[in-house]
Amino acid sequence: MVQKILIVEDNELNLRLFCDLLRAHGYQVEPVRDGREAVVRARDFAPDLIVMDIQMPYVSGLELIEQLKAEDELKEAPILAVTAYAARGDEERIRDAGAEGYVSKPISVMKFVEAVRGLLAAQEAAAAAEAETEERPDPESSPA
Repeated sequence: MVQKILIVEDNELNLRLFCDLLRAHGYQVEPVRDGREAVVRARDFAPDLIVMDIQMPYVSGLELIEQLKAEDELKEAPILAVTAYAARGDEERIRDAGAEGYVSKPISVMKFVEAVRGLLAAQEAAAAAEAETEERPDPESSPA
């Protein structure tokens, strides 16, 4: 099954770069240019991962991360934050908002792809562990 990645980025060149790069690596991508549409588009697309620009007009990426993590059907999707403004404390604020990963712009193509793969692999491992736990009977609830 092809993994789906929602890309929220207002800069057209960055959006095209992320989309082309991820498509070249076999992912299905859904671009979102306006952060005000991000939550609705995420609900419709049901992404396995969200790439989120932090500095956007209208609504900040930090606010969007918090909104996405508040949605029951979206909270499990890992978020990779990307930002050109990497000031002291920014990564901590981004992670505190709920992002699982962080990459600063200009991106290193290899680091970006590695971050995407790492977050998706961690998500798959967590889902597999949860499924295994649900399949295993609880020894305390078994009749003796």
